[in-house]
Amino acid sequence: MNYDSFFIGGKWVTATGSDIVDVVSPSTEEIIGSVPDATFADMDKAVAAAREAFDLGPWPRMSPADRADIMASVSASITERMDEFARLISTENGCPYSFSVMGQVFAATAVLDYFTGLTREFAFEEIRQGMMGPTMVRHEGVGVAAGIIPWNVPLFIAMLKLGPALASGSTIVLKPAPETPLDANLLAEILESSGLPAGVVNIVPAGREVGEHLVRHPDVNKVSFTGSTVAGRKIGAICGEQLKRCTLELGGKSAAIICDDTDLGTVIPGLLPAALMNNGQACVAQTRILASRNRYAEVRDALAEAVAAYKVGDPLDPETECGPLVAERQRDRVEHYIAAGVAEGASLVVGGGRPAGMDKGWFVEPTLFADVDNSMTIAQEEIFGPVVALIAYDTEEDAVAIANDSDYGLSGSVWTDDVEKGLDIARRVRTGTYTINGFGMDFGSPFGGFKSSGVGRELGPEGLGAFLEDKAICLPADYQAG
Repeated sequence: MNYDSFFIGGKWVTATGSDIVDVVSPSTEEIIGSVPDATFADMDKAVAAAREAFDLGPWPRMSPADRADIMASVSASITERMDEFARLISTENGCPYSFSVMGQVFAATAVLDYFTGLTREFAFEEIRQGMMGPTMVRHEGVGVAAGIIPWNVPLFIAMLKLGPALASGSTIVLKPAPETPLDANLLAEILESSGLPAGVVNIVPAGREVGEHLVRHPDVNKVSFTGSTVAGRKIGAICGEQLKRCTLELGGKSAAIICDDTDLGTVIPGLLPAALMNNGQACVAQTRILASRNRYAEVRDALAEAVAAYKVGDPLDPETECGPLVAERQRDRVEHYIAAGVAEGASLVVGGGRPAGMDKGWFVEPTLFADVDNSMTIAQEEIFGPVVALIAYDTEEDAVAIANDSDYGLSGSVWTDDVEKGLDIARRVRTGTYTINGFGMDFGSPFGGFKSSGVGRELGPEGLGAFLEDKAICLPADYQAG
């Protein structure tokens, strides 16, 4: 899958530069495709196409129902090629195929389907009776948006940007990560034949410098970024300087609280996939597990057995539960954190090394640390790998305090037989998404983080609102709607 062009203005446009970016399989370390290395000029073309499509094209002026029909067509086309997308993403980033089908592709279509339905029912224009007379309130597309996509769940996160942008009548430039550009080009093939007007969606994989050029571009009205907190701070600063709208979905260090009244035989099979999902490369992963001192040894032993049994292997094998990390640098990062955990006095219970017999690929064993203090590096910093820290608490109030003792606040969970108690704990944990006795995201509800986990919300009506500008038109007192 070797490309020499970008999807810009509804067609494939030859790259201005001659450099290429090789896409390397993290399981075989072999090149599986390539894309052009985007230049500033390539990104300028994409922004210009989006600007023209918003200012002069039909998309913002279409009825919401007509926009929704095209969105529905895109979702149906992705569904028809679900297996192709799932296998491609697993090949690009090492995600287990068993997760790719649901977490990478089906979830992406579910998000697009949600925004399709919202487009049909949302009141983009309404009349309000004000103190001095009637007012028309319009919710108009924000303009040209930039959607910056990470490599861990590329198609799903692309839809977190694309869905509300299309629903709002905005246009967008998507910048996939260099590690996972191939599934984005597969999406471009679908968009090309979807009936979407030219320039509404433009796709330019690029590195950091060209990505920053996109963020700074004066013709971009809004930036929606998912990625690291370090990069998010920089993007937020640029948008602040330019008074540019932005949504930042950043890192996490989520805590799962196991209450004493619950059955570990039920909890562990539900919790572990939430802790190790996508090879641990998920911002919402439940990477801190909190157990009371009363049951700490029991929880440790149950987790150790389950983590040790986690199947590591070829991401395209349907039986694989943990594949390789996305890149060699990511494996180095995770191994650095494992070494830090040992150095700071945590007990390495399971894993911590590279799987035996796997000479190719950037694999790390699923790893469990016990005797972790919440002040340790492995409890405070986002590792982004298959590493779980087991932390003891004394009381439920102590558990809440530990959960909140973090720079992050993205996700979390509580496991208890008393749902009302779980709800009380959920109300007290400072995090944007929380689940009682499970892990999940509701696509019709806001998703985002407190504290250093981000700014703004995606999904739900709130996610659409992030791509809208509100306009009030004051009308004569005797105005009657036609």
